[in-house]
Amino acid sequence: MKTPAKMVLCFFLNQNQQIIVIFTVIILRILMICKYFYFILFVFSTIICGQDQGKHSTYYYQRFSLFESFPNDSNEIIFLGNSITDGCEWSELFKDLRIKNRGISGDISEGILDRLDKVLEGKPDKIFLMIGINDLAFGVEFDTIIMNYKKIISSVFLKSPNTKLFIQSVLPVNPNFEKFKNHTNKTNEIIKLNTELVKLCEFNSLTYIDLYSHFVDEKNYLSTIYTNDGLHLLGPGYLLWKSLVEEYIYSY
Repeated sequence: MKTPAKMVLCFFLNQNQQIIVIFTVIILRILMICKYFYFILFVFSTIICGQDQGKHSTYYYQRFSLFESFPNDSNEIIFLGNSITDGCEWSELFKDLRIKNRGISGDISEGILDRLDKVLEGKPDKIFLMIGINDLAFGVEFDTIIMNYKKIISSVFLKSPNTKLFIQSVLPVNPNFEKFKNHTNKTNEIIKLNTELVKLCEFNSLTYIDLYSHFVDEKNYLSTIYTNDGLHLLGPGYLLWKSLVEEYIYSY
């Protein structure tokens, strides 16, 4: 049934003009539908395609893409972890080009899992893993952290059985600094996590490297000799770290 507006329009237009108007209206409606269709398609594709890209930080993907561009080989010794690992020039520290930095600032145990295949691709000689402080700071469930560690261990055993995996303790923190409050208030949680890591290593016949006890002061905090923000390390901290793991690099 024609509306009054359409009836008036049809009265003043001839048949050909009416056809043109109707055709134009149809085209406009199609265009409108298409506009919304492509908008919906764009939003949907952005959500789907961005799920992985949005899972971690921009820096994570920048750093990971760099690692992907490097060749891998079985002589590599990998330091794997978060910003505390990322902050060191490992090959220069040890004067050994086999030692590679695969730390990513802000990384968590799930992030390690998501990029572990690339690390294992070259069947590295050794991996020194430290991860967990960001998990604790971001509120990741304790059981989830342990489960991710178990998955990391299983993946190394399965995909690169000749790789020697060393689990390093999570380092202490110091709450007497203004920065990183969600990290530096986790002393008790770190102690609990390290205790569980010892058990994991015993169960899986892995070497646990206790760094924690060498970095603490009399209050069980990260010593100010080694940090200026309560979380990350100064040069002396990396020199101490080197002295604690050197035997595992060259004697195991």
